[in-house]
Amino acid sequence: MRLPGSRRMAIAETWLLVAAEAREFAGILRRCGKSSKLDWPARFACEADWKGDRWLMIANGPGPRLVHQALPSKTLERTHVSAIISTGFCGALDPTLRVGDIVGQIGDLPAGRLKTGEILSTDHVAVTSAEKSHLRTQTAAIAIEMESAAVAQIAAASQVPFYCVRAVSDIAAEDMPLDFNLYRDAEGRFSRSRIAMAALARPFTRVPALLRLERNCQLAAEALGDFFADCRF
Repeated sequence: MRLPGSRRMAIAETWLLVAAEAREFAGILRRCGKSSKLDWPARFACEADWKGDRWLMIANGPGPRLVHQALPSKTLERTHVSAIISTGFCGALDPTLRVGDIVGQIGDLPAGRLKTGEILSTDHVAVTSAEKSHLRTQTAAIAIEMESAAVAQIAAASQVPFYCVRAVSDIAAEDMPLDFNLYRDAEGRFSRSRIAMAALARPFTRVPALLRLERNCQLAAEALGDFFADCRF
């Protein structure tokens, strides 16, 4: 993997991008143009040819269990990926981060516009600013998300490089509109219908907050698209 300013590799590579939801790929897919579905055991899986390389994008829901479910070792053995990249949205723990900032862990590669630091990977959403502040103090992590640790385990087991590239969708000083952890189904996915019902229970406060979060997610998706478009692999 090569970041902005690097010389392009002469041979085509295959990059596997793993996120929780398809919408996290929106900015990337808009720039790729054509894509085709993949027959993988996931809610969303597609491939696209972009910048001379093959890009595989897969999303199966939040948390490590759903990541492992979507990426069985036999599938990866057949794919021969050059690297696995955990991507998508994250919550800021560092109070200097803003919506759309790109953060991650990329080993000894040049960082470019990406802010490097520890990314805390948990199986729950950090809901309140107080919780985010506590996690920042306890771990010194700059951001929090739910899949990277599982993706890193799969990459290590497959003996391929692992990278984490995330876009901030909620800042450290901001509370979530709802405790999303209360609205997960048996498999761990967020129930949109239950979230909508909870929002309608307090429409004057929760609905505007959810709409603001949705706008932030759209900004984050576009920021990821810009970042990957500027990278040279």
